[in-house]
Amino acid sequence: MGEPGIVIVGSGFAGICMAIKLKQAGHHDFVILEKAGELGGTWRDNSYPGCACDVPSHMYSYSFELNPDWSRMFAPQEEIQAYLRACAARYGITPHIRYGKHVVSMEYDDAARAWTVTTEDGDTLRPKAVISAIGALHIPKFPEIPGRESFAGPAFHSAEWDHSVDLTGKRVAVVGTGASAVQFVPQLARTARHVTVFQRTAPWLHPKPDFAFPSAARRLLRLPGAARTLRAGIYWALETRALGFAVDPRLMKAHEQLALRHLRAQVPDPELRRALTPDYLIGCKRILVSSDYYPALTRQNVSLVTDGITEIREHSLVAGTEHEADAIVYGTGFRVTDALTEQRIIGRGGLKLQEAWRDGIEAYLGITTAGFPNLFFLLGPNTGLGHNSVVFMIESQARYVVECLRLLSRTQAVAVDVRPQAQRAFNDRLRARLDPLVWNAGGCRSWYLDEHGVNRTIWPGFTFEYWARTRRVKPGAYELIY
Repeated sequence: MGEPGIVIVGSGFAGICMAIKLKQAGHHDFVILEKAGELGGTWRDNSYPGCACDVPSHMYSYSFELNPDWSRMFAPQEEIQAYLRACAARYGITPHIRYGKHVVSMEYDDAARAWTVTTEDGDTLRPKAVISAIGALHIPKFPEIPGRESFAGPAFHSAEWDHSVDLTGKRVAVVGTGASAVQFVPQLARTARHVTVFQRTAPWLHPKPDFAFPSAARRLLRLPGAARTLRAGIYWALETRALGFAVDPRLMKAHEQLALRHLRAQVPDPELRRALTPDYLIGCKRILVSSDYYPALTRQNVSLVTDGITEIREHSLVAGTEHEADAIVYGTGFRVTDALTEQRIIGRGGLKLQEAWRDGIEAYLGITTAGFPNLFFLLGPNTGLGHNSVVFMIESQARYVVECLRLLSRTQAVAVDVRPQAQRAFNDRLRARLDPLVWNAGGCRSWYLDEHGVNRTIWPGFTFEYWARTRRVKPGAYELIY
C-alpha cells in the first residue's frame, strides 16, 4: 500500500464521520491514526459508572445513519460506543484505521507541498492533507492541590476510571461537580460507605427527561420517516435554547426558573439547597442535566463540602476540616485548549502552531488556520456547543473539508491556505458577537474561557447559521498553492 493522500487523526465521532464523507466523495486513499487500541474517542475513554450522553440519543448521532433502536432517550456509553463501531463497519471504515498510532509531530514541507506525520513508534507518513479529529475532551485535568501525590489510596480521574478498584463499602472523596460527576456520584452513593463531594462551584442543573423506549416505540421508529421526524423535533427544541445563549442573556430567565424549581423539588433541606444554588448567570458554565444527582446528595451517606481543598494527605483531604478518605475520584474536567496547543505542528516557513496562536487559538470557521495548508480541524476553536449536539457541527465541518478538496480538484491546485485577512475578519466578527453574551457576561469562570478570559470554545449562535456558513467554500478566502 502506497502513501495515503489524507491522514485523519482520531477515531471518535469526528474521525469516523470524516472518513465516511471522504469515501462517499470518492476519496479512498486515507488512513485514520488512532492512539488507542480501539475506536470511539470520548466514548471509549469514559467508562465510569452511569456514563451516558446528556444530549438526546436521536440527535447525538449521524443524520445519515439514524438509529431507531436506541434503548433510552439518553443513551448509555456502551451503546454509543457500539453505534460508532457499527457505523465504521457498515461504511467500510474499519480497514482504514491504524491502531496504536499516537501522532507526535506534523510538519509541512514547502518544497514537496506535503505533510510529514510522525507517530510515537517512529512511523512517518507523507500525506497531502491532514484532518485533526482529536476532539477537546481527552486530556484529563487534575487540580493543583498541595500533597496530591502523597495520597496512599486509589486516586484516578473519571475519564481514566480504574475498574480494578472496588469502591463498595469505602469512603470515597469526589473532587469536582461537573458533567461526569453528576452521573457517577449517584452510582457511588448506592454502594460506598460514605461519599464526600467537594464542590468548588455549584452547577446549574435541569431535570433529565430520560426514559426507556419500549419495544413498541422502537418498532414505530422503524417506520419510514418516523426516526427523522423525532430527530427534527428534538433538534428544534434544543435550538430554541440558543435564544438565551446567542441572542440576549436576559432570555435565560426561564432556564433559571426551571433549574430552581428542580432544586426546590429535590432538596428539602434549606441549608443544603443554599449550598447548591449557583451565584452566577445560568449558561455561562455548562448547564447539566440530572434527575438523580440532587437526591444522591440528600442521602445519609453523602456529604457536600464547599470549602476549598487546601491540602491532600496520605489518608485524607483538608477543606476547612480534615475529611478521611479511602479513595479519590477526580471529576475535574479536561484541559480543553491544551488538546490543540500542545501538539507539535509546524506549517509554512517553519511556523509553529503555538506561534500562530500566541494571542489565543483561532481558525477560519473553526476549521482552517493561516500558514497551515491542507490542515483541517474538526471541532476546532469556537465550534463547541452549549445547547445542541456537536455531531451536527461535525457533519457540517466534514462536508466543508470535502468541498475544500473539491476546490483543489477543480483548480488543479495541490493545497489551500486560508488568507490571514479572511481569518482575521471572521474572528473579529466572532469576538464582537461573543463578548456581550452569557459566557462573558455571566460572572463565572469556565472551561469555555482561555487564560485571558476569552471564549475560544463555543459557537455564539444557532447551529443552522454555522451549517449555512459552511455549505460552500468561498475561494477568495483561500490562497491556492500549485
